[in-house]
Amino acid sequence: MTELRRKPSTLKQVAASAGVSTATVSRVISGNGIVSKKLLKRVQNAIDTLDYHPNQAARRLRHMSTKIVGVAISDIQNPFFSTLVEGIESVLQENRYLLLLGNSNENMERERQHLNTFLSERVSGVIFNSTGDDIAYYEKFRLAGVPLVAVDRKPNKLDVDLIQLANEKAAFDAVNHFFMEGHRRIGLIAGPSTVSTGSERCAGYQRALQASGLPIDQELIQTGDFRLTGGYQAMRSLLDLPEPPSAVLVSNNLMTLGALQMIHERGLSIPDQISLIGFDDMPWAASLRPPLTVIAQPVYEMGIAAAHLVLDRIKEPEGPIRQITFETKLIVRASCRCAKLFYPKVTKDEQNL
Repeated sequence: MTELRRKPSTLKQVAASAGVSTATVSRVISGNGIVSKKLLKRVQNAIDTLDYHPNQAARRLRHMSTKIVGVAISDIQNPFFSTLVEGIESVLQENRYLLLLGNSNENMERERQHLNTFLSERVSGVIFNSTGDDIAYYEKFRLAGVPLVAVDRKPNKLDVDLIQLANEKAAFDAVNHFFMEGHRRIGLIAGPSTVSTGSERCAGYQRALQASGLPIDQELIQTGDFRLTGGYQAMRSLLDLPEPPSAVLVSNNLMTLGALQMIHERGLSIPDQISLIGFDDMPWAASLRPPLTVIAQPVYEMGIAAAHLVLDRIKEPEGPIRQITFETKLIVRASCRCAKLFYPKVTKDEQNL
């Protein structure tokens, strides 16, 4: 048996194939510099076609890297992310790593800028909560040998370590709670469908309706932007319906605040006229009047797990991809009430559905 060995492709060959300079190929591999999306795709296609492996370059970059982990989050104003970062930092500090924080403010262009900064600073690893579906920028880190860990949001078509939440089950449990309380018109203020947390929570809502024998009424699903204004506008749309819902699940904490604002402006009583469940158990949730029923997430623990994953990946770059899913807890408070004033009492047959 003869073993055939092919001479490895060179940087110069990749440059010629892509029709660019070797300096441009180096910038793509290292991420050190701004390269257009079109040019980046040409270079990456040439790398794939020629099966070019910049192993030596990646090793040099790893040796040059600092004990810094870049953390890219989508909204620093959201208490969810401040708690997440607190958990990440607690582990990094114990291991003598610094944290370099980038806030995209739900803007993909700002996210790209932060990622370029991470590459320029030679970070040892990156923990990210992606705003969009553009994975080309994250491919730069793979080429440079920099570990990636996604947290909360599942990146599309990017096979990396992941910390996620059981979003679909969480929404299912919340809607099922409404159903058992007698509600039959249950609304949802959903997050963007382009983000995994938005689509998965909507899927859980729909699955719970189907399991309860209730129709999926698209009028009762209003999409927000994970911001206060999005929750405010979505709740207004629900309340303006000819037959508004008697109960509403809101897909994140800031939209819950917006929804509450609209409910109060309309002069509606919670839970006498409308019941409410929000995602995230924020410190203010139990202080509201009435206290808010919530889906509690172990956010701090998710941050700790993400930090451990990225440090493990720094030590063992070739290890198997790991995905860790955290469960939620439905904390029932006074913002939910039985809907017997609006609907017939739940029968034993319905309870067994």
